[in-house]
Amino acid sequence: MAMRLGHLLSRQPSVGAQWICNSCHSFSHLAVLLSGHNRWSTIRHDKAKNDRAKSKERQILTQEIINASQMWGPDPKFNSRLGLAIAKAKQAQMSKASIEASIARGQGKSVSGQALEPVTIEAMLPGSVAAVLECLTDQKARVLQDIRYIIKDYNGAVTPTMYLFEKKGRISFEKKEGLNPDNYLDQAIEAGATDIDTDGNGRLLVFTEAIETKSVGEVLSKSIGLAVERSEIIWDPRKDTMVKTVSEEHAKDLEEVLNALREEQSVCDIYLNSLKKF
Repeated sequence: MAMRLGHLLSRQPSVGAQWICNSCHSFSHLAVLLSGHNRWSTIRHDKAKNDRAKSKERQILTQEIINASQMWGPDPKFNSRLGLAIAKAKQAQMSKASIEASIARGQGKSVSGQALEPVTIEAMLPGSVAAVLECLTDQKARVLQDIRYIIKDYNGAVTPTMYLFEKKGRISFEKKEGLNPDNYLDQAIEAGATDIDTDGNGRLLVFTEAIETKSVGEVLSKSIGLAVERSEIIWDPRKDTMVKTVSEEHAKDLEEVLNALREEQSVCDIYLNSLKKF
């Protein structure tokens, strides 16, 4: 009896020691683990969000360089818009190789001087969101293979989707304070435009038939006294086919596949039929 009592006493905490029951200790240990997990999840989520934003910014800057090179020439000494686009790209830490490749693409060439070939890829992405991708490359077979692999890897499929879009010309004019598109409606119709609007920066946007984009831009620029900033062929989603809602899970998958596609140097533009902007 004395031995058993001595054994029990030896298991009790000594005077001055902090005593914690086993269940409380387990709970405390679990709370620490969960706290660490939540902190790591937050860091990972923030990093992924950051990466997506940077990827989208790089694509926008790349397009600015391509457009400036295409419209006003590849030499920044004689092309102030290209010089500005290059400066913004450097500030965003775009590599010298990427900047040079974008300037060359604006001239329809690769850095090595080979002619680039346009490639259009149709796909259905997560959440049943249709996509049309416009690419420029000197290695068509490789690009088709790489893009298909990325789309498939993110549970998408390369399949016909062009019928869900309309091919149009879109012309962006220089910014003008207090611009009202209605004031240019008559001139736009006479020049052959099909619709006019403004973008978020107050620039006049004019839509045309795809084959008439260049001629409409030149005629309208002279009649309204505004310089053309960008002239392009786009795939505009048909209003009756727009995807209104995308689940949280599909939205995450969609952002990931778009992030991966934007990292591909051959991809110039990605058009989606989703109401939500990605």
